[in-house]
Amino acid sequence: MDRLGSRCPLPGYPRPSVLICLLILTVSFLTYPMLRTLSLQLHSAITGSYASGTYSVVFVNCPNEQIARDIARAILDKKLAASVNILPKASSLFFWNGEIEEATEILLLIKTKTSKVHVLSSYIRLVHPFEVPEVFSLPMDQGEVHYLKWLEEALGEY
Repeated sequence: MDRLGSRCPLPGYPRPSVLICLLILTVSFLTYPMLRTLSLQLHSAITGSYASGTYSVVFVNCPNEQIARDIARAILDKKLAASVNILPKASSLFFWNGEIEEATEILLLIKTKTSKVHVLSSYIRLVHPFEVPEVFSLPMDQGEVHYLKWLEEALGEY
């Protein structure tokens, strides 16, 4: 009787196999960004080709050129990016506090590893003067082979 009770789950309790499956699914979901990045790097290393999404371009608007330069230099000093373009005088129209606002802003185009985007975004939020800085990224789908190799070399050791 004692042996039978150890094989049959008690009514109302899930089977151990169900709990293990739920645990595996939860861990997989939480570690997906890291696993994706590692799999892309492994694919690139094995095949010698660029895996789409390994690098990203991060867009950040700044209120003036001096702040844009300061943020760009700090990002490069911290090795969070390989390159930053500063594009002057973008006209922006946007909703703020229920009103349509208009401003002239400076756009940063930041090239980095997709795996660094989260840390980069957190850093920008810390140093940016806007209450809600515009920070978003797009993964690089394709690119010129020599440029992508340069990105790898510039960011590879960090």
